[in-house]
Amino acid sequence: MVNTEDFIKRIEILLDYYSLNASSFADKIGVQRSSLSHLLSGRNKPSLDFILKILDVFPEVDLYWILNGKGIFPKNKHNTSPDDNVLVAQNKPNAPTPTPKEIEPENLFSEIQNGITQNNVDVEKRKKEPQLNETPLNEVEKIVFFYTNGTFKVFHPNT
Repeated sequence: MVNTEDFIKRIEILLDYYSLNASSFADKIGVQRSSLSHLLSGRNKPSLDFILKILDVFPEVDLYWILNGKGIFPKNKHNTSPDDNVLVAQNKPNAPTPTPKEIEPENLFSEIQNGITQNNVDVEKRKKEPQLNETPLNEVEKIVFFYTNGTFKVFHPNT
């Protein structure tokens, strides 16, 4: 989370560095002057859109520096290493690589019979399902309605 007081100090550093007042800074990055004023007074917190506009207009501003004060300003390509700005995914040598089958999302609407998942129900099973005029094997015993005021009501469909 961004510390708003420290963020305001970094915005003030930007204003001094570029010799801008708050109004011209707001105009330059394309935000309303009142938005910047509310931010500088501590009334509002910076939005992601606000930060992205700063980074777009002022490429010398480092994302990590503006957000949490880590890094340098102005960022200089000669002073930064590739590790400063790039997050690299590292493979752990002992971790097994998942197969495409393991990565595949589970079908929550499949049927499970005898431990085997079946995505399609066979036609024979459909024929054996009870029809409207037959009594189903599993009948609803009761339905309970819970209300926001803490009360509840029980409904027994067979009575």
